Amino acid sequence: MNGPTLVDGVREDERTELDRLGSDKAMIAATDADLAADPVLEHVAATLAGLRETCEEWAETTDDADATALFAATAEAADEEYGRVTAAMDGEPTGEPPAVVAALGEFEEPPARVGALVGEALVAERTLLQAVNFFVNEADERRADLLRDVRTAAKNRTDEAAAVLDSVCADDADWDEAETAAVAVVDAAYAAYADTLDALGIDPKPVC
Repeated sequence: MNGPTLVDGVREDERTELDRLGSDKAMIAATDADLAADPVLEHVAATLAGLRETCEEWAETTDDADATALFAATAEAADEEYGRVTAAMDGEPTGEPPAVVAALGEFEEPPARVGALVGEALVAERTLLQAVNFFVNEADERRADLLRDVRTAAKNRTDEAAAVLDSVCADDADWDEAETAAVAVVDAAYAAYADTLDALGIDPKPVC
């Protein structure tokens, strides 16, 4: 096992969940059907704020140099992206961190924390695609480009976390721990997505 293999395995195992998280219902779920510019940006901002805070804490409490460096760099990048996103809003952000970020707090060991970050980044890649599409459909290229940058950062985060997994995973048990954490984060994001759509009377499954 290595980092890229784990990422590919999670993508395959969670294909259905990730596909639905990246569907055209993603922003309906993210905004509780309040499809307007500020609610979309607020969801992105809340995710970045939660990611920043979690990774700051992890950087202070993780006993592994490579993982600590990853978490510190992720927190710094999330803070910069948060500033850009909130600057593009008309109002002040007030949202709570979504389920995908809340799920990160369940993990304590370096392999699990890095694996959880893989799961978060895979979810972000998918949901941010629909955030970009929202602004494209609104003919708002400035905000669409901003969220393209945030999505590129999420893709980079996947690769960076995968590389660090090769450092923090010493045996099969570590790899299993990392993979379990990644899957758990994707599942938490999907459960929140499905529950929100169900509450709105919308089937979370694709309509064929």
